[in-house]
Amino acid sequence: MSNFLFLSLPLSLVSTTLPSIRAFRLRASTLWPISFLTPTSSFTARGKFLRIPSPIMNSNSKLTTTQPELSQLDDLSDFEKLLSPSGHISICGFGSLLSERSARSTFPNLLNFRAANLNGFRRVFAHVAPIFFDRGIAKPETTVFILCLEISSLSVEPCEGETLIVTVFEIQKSEIPAFMERELEFRFLAVLPETLDGEPFSNPAVLCARYSDEEFFQIRCKGSKDIYFQHYGRYNIDKIWQDDILPCRVYLRHCVLAAKNLSDIAYNNFLDHTYLGDRTTTIRTYLATTGSGIMEEEPPESLKSRYGG
Repeated sequence: MSNFLFLSLPLSLVSTTLPSIRAFRLRASTLWPISFLTPTSSFTARGKFLRIPSPIMNSNSKLTTTQPELSQLDDLSDFEKLLSPSGHISICGFGSLLSERSARSTFPNLLNFRAANLNGFRRVFAHVAPIFFDRGIAKPETTVFILCLEISSLSVEPCEGETLIVTVFEIQKSEIPAFMERELEFRFLAVLPETLDGEPFSNPAVLCARYSDEEFFQIRCKGSKDIYFQHYGRYNIDKIWQDDILPCRVYLRHCVLAAKNLSDIAYNNFLDHTYLGDRTTTIRTYLATTGSGIMEEEPPESLKSRYGG
């Protein structure tokens, strides 16, 4: 019996010449296999400190010394260790959560929403989000590149020398389980942001970082194909983390507007420190070339408030 599933996608050829993104590999086949019996990466699932698996790291980057010991949060008890005396935990926002309105739509009772610096990470559009299919804003067929689909959401990954403008806010202990369930495709890390003046925070914040397909299947899905199907398989997605997909247009616009509304510094930081899956093309370059027109497009009427920046 085969241990592989295959995703079959239609080819969409273009007659016009568009600016290329050199690191994208145009696939000759439309079949993408994934083995559900692939051994997991060499990491300690229950270890206190994270050893970054190789899929997370670009070969030309390494974990910055500004975050010397990244603590991975594996279960609720790990989150509870970060609680303040008042029973709150800090959350780090880097995409849609740059918008206070967007953050409050998810966390109505959040406290102390503010901007901060996060050293040693970059933003990357390199994974598929099922919610875009649920809401009808994923574009599984695009005329930009053959099989470069506009379905990607945003994550962060360690990268030496990078600094992100993020937001930090506090939520109640009772909100942690729902947060973990909602963001289960990510790796949860405890990081130490800084104020915009460069002063380290007194308490760490939770960051949703890049995960891997092997870990997601073995840990989040407990090795069950049925659980995986409920999360991704029902959308014919057999690979979550991909370097040759493009941002979901509505979501990218939302994130850019959220950064712009936060501050000019946050806006420029987002444009210059957020990358496509090639880890070379910035969002500023993408919006000026292949992605031109995205910022002029309106979300569907039912999502204008949710994805309005």
